[in-house]
Amino acid sequence: MTDDKPTAGAGAAPEGVTSGDDTGAGTDNASAASVAGPALHPGDDLDGNPKAATAEEVAPRAVPDNEILRGLAEAFEEAEWTISAGQDVVRVPAEQFAEFGLAAREAGFEVCVDVTAVDWYRKRRTRFDVVANLLSHQHVLRLRVVTAVGGDEPTVPSLTPIWPGAGFAEREAYDMFGIVFDGHPDLTRILMPDDWVGFPLRKDFAVGSVPVQFKDSHKVT
Repeated sequence: MTDDKPTAGAGAAPEGVTSGDDTGAGTDNASAASVAGPALHPGDDLDGNPKAATAEEVAPRAVPDNEILRGLAEAFEEAEWTISAGQDVVRVPAEQFAEFGLAAREAGFEVCVDVTAVDWYRKRRTRFDVVANLLSHQHVLRLRVVTAVGGDEPTVPSLTPIWPGAGFAEREAYDMFGIVFDGHPDLTRILMPDDWVGFPLRKDFAVGSVPVQFKDSHKVT
């Protein structure tokens, strides 16, 4: 009598392992690993974090063509330069906001036109952008300086010691958005009453209402 039991070889499953055509529960470790979880994104590492770019993948750092602006870019390695609506824009870390402002002042930006804020509520993890618009008469240049701060305790260094006129704009940004400008000599409300609670231009600020009485209309209660 011949033994019909298959021998280990081509097309035969090893002992204790079911073949690929079986639907049983048996499987080897390699097969288990292949179905243990979803495949990683090609750009992620084993922890699910983005992989660091290789030297070949890193694009050259953008620097402005203008000589004055290029000098500022070279002095601040973390500064990111872009063009928006035809205007030069630089994004700097919050801790370098005033340091960059001082360098810009020394480079010929005599005027801080405005300081304001943007609330990215529910749009971005880092909630606020603080924006300073600078002007140089001697170089005929405009520069927008942007820095990002979180929503819990939004704080940036004040530009008032560099441009005293920025003090009023910083007070308004504090009054409307709750941005704290560290080093401001008198950071108090400028539009709302001193005892006002909240910051009206934050996107999560409750919308109020004021009854308006029109002539010959029913009385508003």
